[in-house]
Amino acid sequence: MFDLHTHHNRCGHGEGTLRQMIEAAIEAGLDTIGLSDHSPFFAEPVDHFKPWVAMAKSEFPKYVTEAVALRAEYRERITVLVGVESDFFDDHCDLYRQIYSHYPLDYIIGSVHVLGDRDIFDPARWIEADLLEQKESYCAAVGRSARSGLFDILGHVDAIKGDCPEIAEIRTPAVDRMLRDIAESDVVMEINTSGSTKQVGGWYPSPDVLERAAFYGVKVTFGSDAHRPDRIGDDFEAVRNHLYELGYRDWYVFRDRVRHRRPL
Repeated sequence: MFDLHTHHNRCGHGEGTLRQMIEAAIEAGLDTIGLSDHSPFFAEPVDHFKPWVAMAKSEFPKYVTEAVALRAEYRERITVLVGVESDFFDDHCDLYRQIYSHYPLDYIIGSVHVLGDRDIFDPARWIEADLLEQKESYCAAVGRSARSGLFDILGHVDAIKGDCPEIAEIRTPAVDRMLRDIAESDVVMEINTSGSTKQVGGWYPSPDVLERAAFYGVKVTFGSDAHRPDRIGDDFEAVRNHLYELGYRDWYVFRDRVRHRRPL
């Protein structure tokens, strides 16, 4: 068992320390735990932009240093991977790429959290919004994140539905274009089980999107997106079984930015 998408208290909306997340993973029976807290907003002029969303820029070196130390401390008990969940911004990919190159990261999760100038998890943004236009814009952004070459994993690829469940019901070719971009870029897509913490419920991506991802040959991994220790590994076995039913036989973990296959 493994879980590559976890958060802790540095991000401003998570509970528990890195150590507590690792201990919870051991208690849950995992053999591998990935630490992947939210990246700072590196392009912003202030040190700590949106402190309720992500850590300060000055905190990022401390986060990596602590995670690396814990990786060594726990090496006899569990494999600890050091990662980051990074926002995707078209205009700042080179900046983020340059910064990450200085750190011993095992993987980078790329996620679209901001569309236009507003967070996708802001329920107010959906009032009187053109939902089809928003969904197509979001899918295009995820496709560009796949093609950026910055990321090893794409996070919660249809999370735009999180606080607007009706978006999941809108059919558009943009979803298939997004999945083709992911497959052709050979980037791994996570099955993220944190939809249960939002209005929509369930997983990201939706079952129909995941079935089409399998058709296009998209590679997959698992992440709970836990923001508290008791969600570590949430629904792991259910995800594994569902992937097997779809025809998957492998999924992936990372070390030193190198992808490693694991049988389901």
